[in-house]
Amino acid sequence: MILSPNFSFFFQSYADHREYDNTPNDVEMANLVRLANFLEEVKVVVGGKPIIVNSAFRSAEVNQAVKSSDKSQHRRGCAADIRVIGMTPDQVVNAIIDAGLGYDQVIREFDRWTHVSIPNTEDADPRAMALIIDKAGTRAFA
Repeated sequence: MILSPNFSFFFQSYADHREYDNTPNDVEMANLVRLANFLEEVKVVVGGKPIIVNSAFRSAEVNQAVKSSDKSQHRRGCAADIRVIGMTPDQVVNAIIDAGLGYDQVIREFDRWTHVSIPNTEDADPRAMALIIDKAGTRAFA
């Protein structure tokens, strides 16, 4: 199923833990469509470079298997961990911030990928939280 011109349901719901059902409900699917449209905006601000989605929607079982919090926006279909070909995670974070996109969170994680998220509901205002998560902990992106 195509969610947006460049992003499909497969890439939004793929999980390494295939032994678990990773099927979103209707609300989660609507969030995935919103997320895919946000990723289209990201694709524009990174100059059209290919975006690899490492992780997006996670069912409760998949989320538990990867040892993530049940409060993770991945659980709601509102977050994706991405890599952009030819860009560092810092460059991706800066591009999103500089473009003024309506992100909820943008996080450089372990200097290997960028976590991007949208608000959990369509009517919520984005928090515009820019963070770094690595072995030293969590702190503001500077």
